[in-house]
Amino acid sequence: MVTITSISTSPVNMASKCLTLHHLLPHSTTPFLTSKTPFPHYSSTHLCNRFPTKHLLMKCSNSPTPTPSPPPNSTFSPDPTLTNQELNPTSPTQRTFSGLEIASLWVGLVVGVPSYYLAGSLVDLGMAWWQGIATVIAGNIILLFPLILTGHPGTRYGISFPVLARSSFGIHGAHIPTLLRALVGCGWYGIESWIGGDAIFLLLPKSITEISFSKSLPWLGTSPLEFSCFMVFWVLQLAIVWRGIDGIRQLEKFAAPILIALTSCLLIWSYVNAGGFTHMLALSSRLSNSEFWAVFFPALTANISFWITVAINIPDFTRYAKSQKDQVIGQIGLPIFMGAFTFVGLAVTSSTKVIFGEVISNPIQLLGRIGGFGTTILAILGISLATVTTNIAANVVAPANALVNLNPAWFTFRRGAILTALLGIAFQPWRLLKSSESFVYTWLVGYSALMGPIGGIVLADYYLIQKMNLSIKDLYSRSSNGVYYYSRGFNVAAIVALVVGILPVVPGFLQNVGMATSVPNAFVVIYNNAWFISFFSAGFLYWVLSSLRGKPDKTSAGDPLLPVAE
Repeated sequence: MVTITSISTSPVNMASKCLTLHHLLPHSTTPFLTSKTPFPHYSSTHLCNRFPTKHLLMKCSNSPTPTPSPPPNSTFSPDPTLTNQELNPTSPTQRTFSGLEIASLWVGLVVGVPSYYLAGSLVDLGMAWWQGIATVIAGNIILLFPLILTGHPGTRYGISFPVLARSSFGIHGAHIPTLLRALVGCGWYGIESWIGGDAIFLLLPKSITEISFSKSLPWLGTSPLEFSCFMVFWVLQLAIVWRGIDGIRQLEKFAAPILIALTSCLLIWSYVNAGGFTHMLALSSRLSNSEFWAVFFPALTANISFWITVAINIPDFTRYAKSQKDQVIGQIGLPIFMGAFTFVGLAVTSSTKVIFGEVISNPIQLLGRIGGFGTTILAILGISLATVTTNIAANVVAPANALVNLNPAWFTFRRGAILTALLGIAFQPWRLLKSSESFVYTWLVGYSALMGPIGGIVLADYYLIQKMNLSIKDLYSRSSNGVYYYSRGFNVAAIVALVVGILPVVPGFLQNVGMATSVPNAFVVIYNNAWFISFFSAGFLYWVLSSLRGKPDKTSAGDPLLPVAE
């Protein structure tokens, strides 16, 4: 889950570039590569600059990019089932993102309702404001390491996450981690859509919200009226996806400033009404020493899980970085900006105890308690605009691209987006957001058990097995002699490590969702630390199994595609 907004001219340009590169415009259903023109053998020349069709070139500027003619005596053609505009490596002319622009991207990612809700949830679970901020910063500093490490191959080789995953999981096995990542993206799409629908519900007059149609139904888990508002917002988003990037760009220009202004107004309002920061932050911890540590570790895991989806597919962004230095500098912005925005969320949430006599961690509910009708409309429009732009950019692109990667000949971006939206409904986000416990313990901690093993395996493969030296031509080849073909296109070692990393977390998850009445305490501890356990266990096992198998000969491995990125 992530958000993607902008707060200044530079971030707006950054987000626009990012959206352009992810190609939100309708795709053709025609397979990307139909030419039989021989493909050159790789050296340090960029793959995407050598593809024999002009459609494989994506542009980051208004200047045309010439298509070089393939040299004579070429011997290799990339498999058309493994290539399309989202999967081809970026060309040197596309490496335009500076460290400041990547940092600006993180500002846009951090500022959003889910980030605020996560911060408020920590207070709701009993932490003091300073404990919540410390937990958030600690989690994001830990996450900074896999972010930078996973971003390295994206910058060095210009490849996206689905292509990078082929190295560790195999040419066909890469569908497993990309679809798991897509599944979590669908869940986040549903959560963001529910937030937008909740804003619409809040806008309705009380004469409507108090009718019988607004009462919750046990089998549905919410009221028909709230579900209807959710579906209205859901349809509006699809309409924007259908229009393509132009509609998103226009909304994005207005959404970010409104959201920043709304956040600032909330902080000022809480400061004034709580009588200053002293009273506002006077809410002490409700947890004993032992209770705090019982909450801290799953909360730490939840904070890592919050952005672990982005850490998994961060090559989708760093492939456009000018250099490794730029991508590292940009990533450092995450713990800084997350800590700052968490302060706002925790400060405002803590102030609600002083102002209303109860903790209100949901910003949508809080907005319903303050201001007049005009203020409420302005606030809700800001949230809705930000949610639409960020949800489409952050939570549709990755799942849609995973589906395109699954079958480039059939899936277009539109079809992938529609399926993503439908799966978002199936996740029943109103249940995930019904309480801080369900949001933190069930959703965030739960899916970390899926993302942890993937991250551990990908990093172990790239740094310990491949030694950062990838054969780019083999990443786009289905030849049985290819380095990453393994066993019929699947790397058994990676699949085994993935399963072993997930299994220990399952008993604790089943107990958390009520499907198991009681499990040994050891499994509860494992579940509360799901990301750590699954990340390191899967990565270590993969390294052992791969070392026993022996490293394949990569006589045709290419040089880094962008030497300056080193």
